Amino acid sequence: MTSTGNPTSEPPRHWEADVLLIDGASAHIRPIRPTDADLLVDFYGRVSDESKYYRFFSPMPTLSDRDVTRFTQVDHHNRVAFVVLLAGQMIAVGRFDVVERPTASQPAKPVSAEIAFLVQDEHQGRGIAQVLLEHLAQAGREVGVERFVAEVLPDNRRMIDTFKDAGYRVAGGFQDGVMSLEFPIEPTETAIGIMEHREHRAESASIARFFKARSVAVIGASRRQDTIGQALVRHLVTGDFTGVVYAVNPTADPVSGLPAYRSVTEIPGDVDVAIVAVPANAVQDVVLDCAAKGVKGLVVISSGFAETGDEGRRRQRRLVGLARSYGLRLIGPNCLGVINTDPEVSLNASLSTLMPPRGRAGFFCQSGALGSAILEKVYNRGLGLSTFVSAGNRADVSGNDLLQYWEEDASTEVVLLYLESIGNPRKFSRITRRVSRRKPIVAVRSGRTTQGVPMGHAVRSISAPQQAVDAMFRQAGVIQVDTLDEMFDVAQLLAHQPLPRGRRVAVVGNSDALGLLATDAAAAVGLVVNSSVALGADATAEDFEDALDRAIDDPEVDSVVAVYIPPLNVSGEEVANVLAAVGEQSDKPLVSTFLGAEGVPELLRVPDVAGSTAGRGSVPSYPAVEAAVRALAHVVEYAVWLRTPEDERADDSSQPPLAAKRLINGILMECPEGRQLTFEELRELLGYYQISVWEAHPVETVEEAIQVGEDLGWDVVVKATADHLRHRPDLAHVWRGIDSAEEMRVGWENLSELINEPGRARFVVQKTAPPGVPVGIAAVEDPLFGPVISFGTAGPLTELLGDKAYRVPPLSLHEARAMTREIKSSPLLFGYRGSEVVDVDQIEQLIMAVAQVKNDFPQVRSLDLSLVLAGATSSTVLTAEARVEPVTDLRSDWFVRRLSRASDDTLPG
Repeated sequence: MTSTGNPTSEPPRHWEADVLLIDGASAHIRPIRPTDADLLVDFYGRVSDESKYYRFFSPMPTLSDRDVTRFTQVDHHNRVAFVVLLAGQMIAVGRFDVVERPTASQPAKPVSAEIAFLVQDEHQGRGIAQVLLEHLAQAGREVGVERFVAEVLPDNRRMIDTFKDAGYRVAGGFQDGVMSLEFPIEPTETAIGIMEHREHRAESASIARFFKARSVAVIGASRRQDTIGQALVRHLVTGDFTGVVYAVNPTADPVSGLPAYRSVTEIPGDVDVAIVAVPANAVQDVVLDCAAKGVKGLVVISSGFAETGDEGRRRQRRLVGLARSYGLRLIGPNCLGVINTDPEVSLNASLSTLMPPRGRAGFFCQSGALGSAILEKVYNRGLGLSTFVSAGNRADVSGNDLLQYWEEDASTEVVLLYLESIGNPRKFSRITRRVSRRKPIVAVRSGRTTQGVPMGHAVRSISAPQQAVDAMFRQAGVIQVDTLDEMFDVAQLLAHQPLPRGRRVAVVGNSDALGLLATDAAAAVGLVVNSSVALGADATAEDFEDALDRAIDDPEVDSVVAVYIPPLNVSGEEVANVLAAVGEQSDKPLVSTFLGAEGVPELLRVPDVAGSTAGRGSVPSYPAVEAAVRALAHVVEYAVWLRTPEDERADDSSQPPLAAKRLINGILMECPEGRQLTFEELRELLGYYQISVWEAHPVETVEEAIQVGEDLGWDVVVKATADHLRHRPDLAHVWRGIDSAEEMRVGWENLSELINEPGRARFVVQKTAPPGVPVGIAAVEDPLFGPVISFGTAGPLTELLGDKAYRVPPLSLHEARAMTREIKSSPLLFGYRGSEVVDVDQIEQLIMAVAQVKNDFPQVRSLDLSLVLAGATSSTVLTAEARVEPVTDLRSDWFVRRLSRASDDTLPG
């Protein structure tokens, strides 16, 4: 057993976090502090005798001063304790104490720690113990603990189930009336899946609080017609909200016929959601009132926060911290509001005068200012939404939260995202990879050509940030479009037509010119036109019906593009009706373009018996052929991605080799600020991943070079390593075919003359490698974006032209294959102009191995295999280098679930 000791160090900053409980409320978790003595005593006084007995196995009604000191003073290494806080009160505590470490006689003994929890009774059942176990396990991994042990009374089923339900392999025995449990804390695939499921439930529940509100208070409501508060009340009332609306203003004057209250605490009934429209400096007081009332969610319309500068950012941090500390989630500030078109709710808690029609798409928009314009476009197109959120500054609720909700929402079949930045790309990638398998996600990312994530910040460490972000979207199956109009084009097709089975298209029309435009447009976006039917200018509706039926029945056709230009004095209504009827019955997608036809809607529908319009089966009609084909191409790419097998992906939960861990940790212990790996260290690290590096022998003199050549049995090369020479396309820094001392001296002399820079001449001698195409594989760690891997042919032209493929680990074999084929220079790998075909499988395995190294070790800041010769039978890594650096957050968001820190504006959601 370790001694209790005194605190010896400060805990890592990332051990403190805001978290969500399974009911959707937030709480705060952090390491315990010596100053928590009073909080601990107060907490213990609110815990039942039964819970105390379960914790200590004996009656323990109060804590002695010695107990308080022992529990609150820890060293954050051998003794670690976390507390959970809500509304300034401690509601739970969990801890572990290291009890076993390796010894000289038992060097393989795992580091074991005893773990225990205590949760206030009225908060049990909210998933707090699971949260504590998650965070304690991650802290344990960071300080070297490999196994948790626990002693539990047999009838304490709740705690036993907590350990078992966490996904760990639990084993133990039973002695003296006590169950002894033990389990390794390495995150298994099952454990990570359970954590993700809990995160999903919690975040979905927190958003459901807004959309399913039964009572809404508008704080800042006014009788004046030109005020935001008055507009919010009016929109709730005229939108036929089925719940109760309360108006709150200091004078308690009635608003829109509703009685008003001076404070939300004076409202006689429950309040689920508060819409806040008061000056920024008054919002914090409103939060306190709402917390006292038991409000579950806040929508802050008020501006004057992060969008205004440094003072506004500080005000926003205080606002979020205060809301979360009382268990409240917050949309905004500086937002347009939220809408739910479900007739059972009919919630228009926004500044928009337009309530969009009921539809199948959920829409998330960051911009409050643009939100109204977006809703107007939606309304004019008749697209229809299930729900809408304008998150404004995204201080708390973000697109990631909405994705969690929409994944399970039966009324949402398509997800639309207008993104100005991605606050937490790693989490976004993780969630979208899963959600896209169930529902298509269409995204517009503003500033795509000039800005990173967010706004040029996130991927600053690699040369082509937008390519990396685009790759992340493709990997996750997100349909990325350039404009809002294109988003709605794609959304209409996804919402009303089936997915295509492939890229084969039939074009049916009454105009040769339009048919050619459609064919050219299809070829430009990767579609294959298998059939083009020109019906002639005098084609009737019956002619269209027959041609469409033949195209849909053709097994060589996956989708149909119908183009129509009406003759003079013809409305095209009959053809539109035919298209609508065919589209309703077709199992293949059908899109249309009507040029010059007046009164043809953007969705061709078949009226039902009640005279309304049916949604599923409606045929999207586009004003231009190119728009129709482009929308279809986006949907085809999504359908192809959807058919990609999931089981090829590398295991995100797999653990790096223990020897590799020790190597990295040893380097950082020796050099805490980080450094470049030596050649020997690099070979060792990569060897654990079956990556062999061609041995390079640094030499300072020609005599040393001759000796190395003799040792290697000659057939060697000598290379200059100066940075300004290494990637010259003429390869003048390399002297090949050296088989004797004389040839080595000639090569040395020529290279020395080339360099002619004293102090910079550095040479290496290597055995001649098999011939091949020079390629490069690199990986970097971005502090926000996480690991990114790139592939391309080696040399300066690749750098200048940006001819690289990017992906975000973990990779599947399918993604590695895509990387070798999507670069423009890929023909060099596949026998270009009669050259030998490269063994691309080996390159793809090498890409996956590099990705795995980077996925396993965020401490490996960069890993660059800058010269790999890809040959017909082998791939030789000739040049490689890596740098390790300490990191403040070991990507712990992969192994614990937390809300972004309220203190960091750049990491929403």
